[in-house]
Amino acid sequence: MRSLPRFSAAALLLIVAAPAPAAEPGAEWAYKPFKRPAVPDAPAQKTAARNDIDRFLLAKLAEHKLTFAPEADRRVLIRRAYFDLIGLPPAPEEVEAFARDNAPDAYEKLVDRLMASPQYGERQALFWLDVVRFAETDGFNADAPRPNAWRYRDYVIKSFNADKPFDRFVKEQLAGDELYPDDPDALVATGFLRHYPEEYNAVNLEQRRYEVLTDITDTTSGTFLALTSGCARCHDHKYDPITQKDYFRLQAFFAGMWPTEAVLLTPGARAEYQKKLAAWEAKTAEIRAAIEAIEGPYHQKASAKQRTRFPDEYASLLDIPFESRTPIQKQLGQLIDKQVNVRGDVSKSLKPAEKERVAALKAQLAQWANEKPPEPPRAMAMTDLPTPPPTNLYKRGNWQKPGAKLDPGFIATIDDRDADPQPTNGSVGRRAALAGWVASRENPLTARVIVNRLWQQRFGYGIVRTSSDFGVTGDRPTHPELLNWLADELVAKNWSLKHVHKLMVLSAAFRQGARGEEAGATADPDNKLLWQYPRRRLDGEALRDAMLAVSGQLNLKAGGPGVFPELPAELQKSSAGRWTPTADASERNRRSVYVFVKRNLRYPLFTLFDAPDRNETCARRFVTTTAPQSLAMLNDALVIGFGKQLAARVTKEAGADREKFVGRAFLIAVNRPPTSEEQAAMAGYLARHKGSDEEARADLCHALLNLNEFVYVD
Repeated sequence: MRSLPRFSAAALLLIVAAPAPAAEPGAEWAYKPFKRPAVPDAPAQKTAARNDIDRFLLAKLAEHKLTFAPEADRRVLIRRAYFDLIGLPPAPEEVEAFARDNAPDAYEKLVDRLMASPQYGERQALFWLDVVRFAETDGFNADAPRPNAWRYRDYVIKSFNADKPFDRFVKEQLAGDELYPDDPDALVATGFLRHYPEEYNAVNLEQRRYEVLTDITDTTSGTFLALTSGCARCHDHKYDPITQKDYFRLQAFFAGMWPTEAVLLTPGARAEYQKKLAAWEAKTAEIRAAIEAIEGPYHQKASAKQRTRFPDEYASLLDIPFESRTPIQKQLGQLIDKQVNVRGDVSKSLKPAEKERVAALKAQLAQWANEKPPEPPRAMAMTDLPTPPPTNLYKRGNWQKPGAKLDPGFIATIDDRDADPQPTNGSVGRRAALAGWVASRENPLTARVIVNRLWQQRFGYGIVRTSSDFGVTGDRPTHPELLNWLADELVAKNWSLKHVHKLMVLSAAFRQGARGEEAGATADPDNKLLWQYPRRRLDGEALRDAMLAVSGQLNLKAGGPGVFPELPAELQKSSAGRWTPTADASERNRRSVYVFVKRNLRYPLFTLFDAPDRNETCARRFVTTTAPQSLAMLNDALVIGFGKQLAARVTKEAGADREKFVGRAFLIAVNRPPTSEEQAAMAGYLARHKGSDEEARADLCHALLNLNEFVYVD
């Protein structure tokens, strides 16, 4: 592990006490309300522009005597649209049909069809799941599974497919239980507040509670507002206008947190379930009591042993009736109870006679199994205590040094007032007040932040390249007027993400080729002005999906618990990295968004191509080019297997004729026919190959999966 630099106490005090550098002019631009700017309308833009987005871009390009690159070839364009919108390659027949379609609205119809596809939400959800650090395990050393976490992932996919208004999407995640108590989806949405890494076996519970609150506060402000508010936890922010008081006023919105595995039943279904469960319990009461009489003492012994891990001040909370505990005691008691009152398997501890008796009793219990209602669906959710614990301004951020008590409130620079929560649905209503403020049309940040994230997904970088930092040390927007125009357009169109997304994809900027004029490279080497389409490599998830798709193995089944693909043999030998692959091969071949997200073991192909580990939020993935990536694509058994399956598919569709085989393989893999030189070279390779014809075709197809054209979208 890399060691941290060492500082003397005096040096640390100097660093902490050092005055913040003077803010550059306009550094607080993001805190100012946005107004819809006038769209530039220069005569020279009229032929190049397809919509208002282009007019803003072209106006800036004209200042540098630049313009867009020529429009991309139609085969390139359809491939780009497919990967951008649904994260999958087009079928050869779709490419050929689009290439021949000369209708003026052919591209727009293609975009509409893709945005209406159920695969649209699966692709768009991936970016959001990175930002909210979604995972299906706790992290830390134990990395215990979260059996119901997948419901949040499915909620996000469903929301993007339905084009749920973004303000509603925000409100559901921050306070769905308070604002929409009769909507099961809104309850699932509060899983956003449960994605923090969880060291459930921690002993210092007050510290752990504070760490969780810190994580939730930092993630909320970064995700929706692109604020680095966490920098203000120990002292006033050194750069941005966020005070320590602001930070803890934000944290106060979450002070009453009460994590729960919520039952997802309508009131009527819940009543019916309770009725059936009560009937089963009445009929089996004597049997269950007899089992408990035998197993209970062993459970109590195990609990007593676990209880000794805690100091008396914590352990004694379990002796206080729940109703008599203070709010903070209730929260700490919940953390203790999770560790102490665990009903594990005690069969190994039972005496032989006890084992025999328990087995007989459980056999009797099984006779009533048909009358026991199935467990209702549950989701990781967040609710609140009716009375939250107080929130203090901790001195230097130290939870052991509480200062003044604070009420929940907003960032003073934006809205200098305390919140006015209204109790609702048995909760104090604090998070509902926060959600209303974050998703307000008057909030200057929320709309700007999400349209900037959409832009980043389309073009590789946001208009503000630091997409979760709109502060002083973040980048300034390259096109501030366009950012404000997009934010206003989003709000004006009922917060429709699909509307803004479609504008971006239909723009001439998105349609242009990836090779612009040389003058652009001189005037704008980083392509911040978008004088050409930025060449983009597939991320690991899209790469795996593409290989599954072209090899004919992709299973488009949607939703449900995460699946476990096979792992390399060397990982399976490690107890820390082992998982049991899903038995059904077709289930293993589902889309990558459904691959189980284990914090301490990301699927190797995803990790190799820069997927985050989801322990922290990831606003923008790194895009690296490393030798291991090429080595894996050339030598990994998984990729070689995809090559074999692709060869089998091509043989089935084109036969064994070498000319036809090569042509069909190119159309499937890279969506274009081979050039005459490629055709001759590949046919010659098949003829010269010293192995069997089957091996030769598999090697050729494996080579196609290694082409830049397959791994990159131009």
